[in-house]
Amino acid sequence: MLKLPRGAQWAGLLVVATLAGLGAYLASRDQLAPEVPPVEPIRPSIIPERRPEITLADRDGKLRSLSEWDGKALVINFWATWCAPCRREIPMLNALASENRDRGVEVIGIAVDFREDVLQYLQKMPIDYTVLIGEQEGMDAARAFGVDTIGLPFTAFTDSKGRIATIQVGELHRPQAEVILALIREVDSGIIDMATARAQIRERLTDPGQSGF
Repeated sequence: MLKLPRGAQWAGLLVVATLAGLGAYLASRDQLAPEVPPVEPIRPSIIPERRPEITLADRDGKLRSLSEWDGKALVINFWATWCAPCRREIPMLNALASENRDRGVEVIGIAVDFREDVLQYLQKMPIDYTVLIGEQEGMDAARAFGVDTIGLPFTAFTDSKGRIATIQVGELHRPQAEVILALIREVDSGIIDMATARAQIRERLTDPGQSGF
């Protein structure tokens, strides 16, 4: 089983861990970990049609459910403090949150990590969107999105009705996010249907290093 060392720096590497392996690490984080070989990005297995109902504690310890944002399109980013691509995404996600909040889009970060590590990280890296935190609960949330093998980061995009347009595995870049959000706006405006949006996302995001719906 793959065990992820606490505080590891994976420069430019997409870190992938099975749910069982990450669970073993969470249960025995003080053990030394073997070296992790490079891996290919993975594709979600069975993605649900709609956003699952997830409830996790925020940075203040308050339980928050995704249903709190019903009626808004969501960008739900799964990340961890030890994941270098995850950390690189944060400034871009901050910008997306700021620029799109008035357009009915909310960014939600779900940290699959130790709570104390996340809170410590937030003291030095401002995150301007809601952050939810879970160890086993975070893994359960990933599984609810159809991701049986965790590839961090991964990001789910939903429309305002909670339907999942795509799940992008790997580091998300601004051009990708803009393409997806533009199509979701067309869905929410009634210009295209969700099936068309999903097909266009697949067609337009042709980077072989990315996986999607």
